[in-house]
Amino acid sequence: MDLRLTPRMLLEAYRLGTFPMAESRESRVLYWFDPVARGILPLDGFRMSRSLARHIRDMDWQVTLNRDFEGVIEGCADRDTTWINAEINDLFTALHRMGHAHSLEVWEDGSLIGGVYGLTIGAAFCGESMFSRQTNASKVALAYMVAHLRRCGFALFDTQYLNDHLARLGGVEIARMEYRKRLSQALARPADITALPLPGAQDVMQLRTQRS
Repeated sequence: MDLRLTPRMLLEAYRLGTFPMAESRESRVLYWFDPVARGILPLDGFRMSRSLARHIRDMDWQVTLNRDFEGVIEGCADRDTTWINAEINDLFTALHRMGHAHSLEVWEDGSLIGGVYGLTIGAAFCGESMFSRQTNASKVALAYMVAHLRRCGFALFDTQYLNDHLARLGGVEIARMEYRKRLSQALARPADITALPLPGAQDVMQLRTQRS
């Protein structure tokens, strides 16, 4: 009997609120997680500092959607310790080809310098990981992603866990049962991350004045 995890099985797991991680890049075993405290990035609560707004206004970087999914996931795994092993890479690449996993890329002079990737289920974006090769690149990626998800009708940005970087940008922790409630509500709503083009810099900077 073939018991290998398939992309469809992975989607169903996310709909139930669970997600996999490996112990290391070389690990051949996936472990499943359902945190008691779940990290989310409220779409109406992104914290954009003045310096980040100024950077977005003045930067000559390019921001794209789904131009280099494999490059983004490779960038996210390119660190001393990572939970992204070959199986996770293959599964999410397959989900990307199926239209369920997406990446947002930040470029400088044609070089990929940052990005974020995740999968969409209903009106939920399950953020998996992000990376940065230049100062502020991951912050720019998240700002553009939040602005874009808002415009496309998304209701939930799941970050799985909360770290200091996400907390400074407005990330919070909620209880498992509250997360499941919000996930259920998001699953009942349609949303399409490809429905609209990415916002311009002025639209992204409006996040500073749209917090509720």
